[in-house]
Amino acid sequence: MKANRSIPDAAVVPVLTYPDVRRAVAWLEAAFGFAERVRIGENHRAQMRAGEGAIIVADDGSERRAPEPGAGVTHAVMVRVDDIDAHCERARGAGARIVMEPAEFPYGERQYQAEDLAGHRWTFSQTLADVEPEAWGGTTVT
Repeated sequence: MKANRSIPDAAVVPVLTYPDVRRAVAWLEAAFGFAERVRIGENHRAQMRAGEGAIIVADDGSERRAPEPGAGVTHAVMVRVDDIDAHCERARGAGARIVMEPAEFPYGERQYQAEDLAGHRWTFSQTLADVEPEAWGGTTVT
């Protein structure tokens, strides 16, 4: 893949819609530790680093709409972190609604789920062990 400083270098980049881009960027930095890397207009879009990945925060307009309360979960974004418990407490302290407290799973991950200020659902995951999928009922395909 060619490098381009005008776009995140991650292979998959979720674009999430918020009613107020600047407020969302500040909140995502405070709650989840993301970092703004490119600002596009004052309140149009922002590219953010999320660990080794990236997201784009987009304005609410045209065909884009932020999640609506009570409409169910339409998507979730998973982000891997090093210290799930500290990350969860940081998010909680910044006002994230913790949907699922940190818990260990048989596939070698400790995870929690949070909802951000606009209603986007996030899963944060810390690897505890390298577990083959067959050990918990999965199937390795490739």
